Amino acid sequence: MDAFLEEADENGRMLSYDKVAAVAVVSNEDGAHHVSAEVYQALNDVGFTIPANAVAYWVGEAMGSKDFIDLDEVPDVVTKAVDMLVRNTVHLARLLQAKKYPSEK
Repeated sequence: MDAFLEEADENGRMLSYDKVAAVAVVSNEDGAHHVSAEVYQALNDVGFTIPANAVAYWVGEAMGSKDFIDLDEVPDVVTKAVDMLVRNTVHLARLLQAKKYPSEK
């Protein structure tokens, strides 16, 4: 992502401007929060826009050994979080498509 720091569009903005990012994590809750915080900071540093509730994660049972891939079905709470992530990400992308960030020029 550091490449975004060196490149600019015709208006002098990083290439990631007007682009929206979201994160999905499979981890324990503290790990999911830590990973999303680190990734969001990196995305922000290079110019991506991050919508509200743009993280979804599955934490599983505390001290459990079952992986997400081993579940018989996706838990409702995960489905709801992913749905919200998608809705908010698409909404913000449409807003930025209609009205871009101001340029330096």
